[in-house]
Amino acid sequence: MAQISINNYNEYEKYLAGYDEIFKKYQGEVIAVDDNPTLLEGKWNYTRIVLIRFPDEAELRLWYESEEYQKLAKHRWNSSEADILILNGRM
Repeated sequence: MAQISINNYNEYEKYLAGYDEIFKKYQGEVIAVDDNPTLLEGKWNYTRIVLIRFPDEAELRLWYESEEYQKLAKHRWNSSEADILILNGRM
């Protein structure tokens, strides 16, 4: 799960342009992307929330730590701040 504050949409678009190809290579699945979630409690200090799924944590780490993703992620790092978590739970 990623909670993201985007501060440069042009740079962030460079990240999105290469995302799908790399993501699918590692069996990733996008569950939800929302720029306007309904807040029930607390404060929402982000511009986007993303929920993704992988077959297992090992595959997620292969994707995240891959050279191709790390190169692409520079665009995200240059255009946003994020809190990113790995959730393990029931399906």
